[in-house]
Amino acid sequence: MPFIGNQPALSYTSFAKQDFTTSATTSYVLDYPVTNANEIALFINFVRQEPTTAYTASGTSLTLTSATSASDDMYAIFLGKAVQTVNPPAGSVGTSQLANGAVTSAKLDSGAIPNQSAFRNIIINGDMSIAQRGTSATGLGNGDTGYHTVDRFVFVADGSPTFEFTMSQDTDVPTGQGFAKSLKLDCTTAQGSLASGDQLRIRQHFEGQNLQYLKKGTANTLSLTLSFWVKSNKTGTYIIELFDVDNTRQISQSYTINTANTWEKKTLTFAGDTTSAFDNDNALSLALSFWLGAGSTYTSGTLSTSWSASVSANRAVGQVNLADSTSNDFWITGVQLEAGTTASDFEFLPYDVNFHRCARYYRYQDIIFDSAGTQGVTAHLIYPPMRAAPSMNWWHPTRTAANEKFVYLLSNAARTQLSTGNVFFTNASRWGNWYNTSYANWAASTADQNNGVYTLLEADAEL
Repeated sequence: MPFIGNQPALSYTSFAKQDFTTSATTSYVLDYPVTNANEIALFINFVRQEPTTAYTASGTSLTLTSATSASDDMYAIFLGKAVQTVNPPAGSVGTSQLANGAVTSAKLDSGAIPNQSAFRNIIINGDMSIAQRGTSATGLGNGDTGYHTVDRFVFVADGSPTFEFTMSQDTDVPTGQGFAKSLKLDCTTAQGSLASGDQLRIRQHFEGQNLQYLKKGTANTLSLTLSFWVKSNKTGTYIIELFDVDNTRQISQSYTINTANTWEKKTLTFAGDTTSAFDNDNALSLALSFWLGAGSTYTSGTLSTSWSASVSANRAVGQVNLADSTSNDFWITGVQLEAGTTASDFEFLPYDVNFHRCARYYRYQDIIFDSAGTQGVTAHLIYPPMRAAPSMNWWHPTRTAANEKFVYLLSNAARTQLSTGNVFFTNASRWGNWYNTSYANWAASTADQNNGVYTLLEADAEL
């Protein structure tokens, strides 16, 4: 039937009713809170009473003008508690009925909107699937700060530590979460007590130009939420730190590994910083650190759980020492850092997409030279572009020997080594993403000197 205004309800529920056990009193307690006496209809001995004259009501308090007796029959009907729960007719809800921000990402089914919040994870390679440098590096300790295995995750061992670790890409992962790889640290040489300046961390670095949407340094700055899966036999308190490299500011939070050798998911939210913006460039602006050990230089103060100028003593207060036993292992995977105060499901990316994001900072590629006598030259393209002009090194094509200058016959399927150690490479010039590279002093036989040759280029533009 036609109607004016909102469509009438299609179904109703009964009014709520409350029966009282009476006594010689004027005070009773209501089952539901009300604003005033007009929100209930009160009946005594089946006679409706006059609101505000025979009774008053506020909250759950009902007060009668005259006391009842134990023989009276009394009940109340809650007029304000009539309920009509009706699904709006299909197509009847428009954008004007929805408040701005009423529908959050958490309320949308995964995949409901194609590419919804694509690349929301600030972390690169958070599923630990890319490890271009190799799957294991041993003997990591003092002086070994740098990239060793899993791409984009730095091993940090500062101070003068005596501990050593093996860092590897591992297949131990939380069950049923979709991960295939994790990053593992295995203590191989213990240091029971850390010196004051010693520290052990794994860390990821971020370009400032990729963080501008966080609006750091403004009143509208966004919070950041970190989520990850972690496992260790070493239970206790661990510290996560965000460090603003541009402005020397930082914020730390603690989490607890509760159960030994059990995968646990952790979620931490860091408030936004209204002070000091990130630089808008391709340099290092923000570092995320997973502390694993810290000397008193970093633990003797009060943990700085709000953004502030960096004070070393406040950075890692309470951190356990993962290096205190060769029985200690640490695994981590599913690392996600995103804007907002809610952790969403981990954002899995196709392998090729993840690889190319890593290759912006580090990559290998085969290079072919046109040789003439003891010299050769090539123009080679590095694409997609790297973060900055990379440093270059030339390796054995199978990466089995570091820092050797190997040249191989292009026509030789067996990869016969023509020369080691005495071939000199020069990155003569650069045009955009093109590089002109030459080599000299190839002590090959005359028969081989006019063959095409190849080697392996390592390009590094890490932060």
